[in-house]
Amino acid sequence: MSGTDTPHQGWRPAFRGWRARRPFLGGLLLTLGGGWILLTEKASLKVVVHVGMQGMAGYLLPVVMVLCGLLTLFSPSQRLFYSILGMLCSLGSWVTSNLGGFFVGLALGAVGSCMIFGWLPDQEPRVSRRQRKKQARATDAVQAQ
Repeated sequence: MSGTDTPHQGWRPAFRGWRARRPFLGGLLLTLGGGWILLTEKASLKVVVHVGMQGMAGYLLPVVMVLCGLLTLFSPSQRLFYSILGMLCSLGSWVTSNLGGFFVGLALGAVGSCMIFGWLPDQEPRVSRRQRKKQARATDAVQAQ
């Protein structure tokens, strides 16, 4: 026994719980956007080193995007800093990396950064209008009695 009273439930419920406590989709999109930009780079590393800092930025910005996405997944308390840095790197890749990975990496990075920025950790689930009306009718009926 592992010392707990609950039986072992498997890896899926554990993963769902882990995923629910962080901006998972935003971090994943930011990481995929940086990876896409890295995959679409056409210049070899010899050419990049020869060109200098301008060529190095084409590899540096997507690597920072990937790192920001992964750090968001594993350290969600710093999500605001990572999302702003990820957005700046996504927009900077427009100039440095084949139009941001032919717009795909730029779009993935920008959408992922926005999702990370907008994520709230302990937000109450939204109640539909139908349920709010039902609750209002129930409270009115209780108050009328």
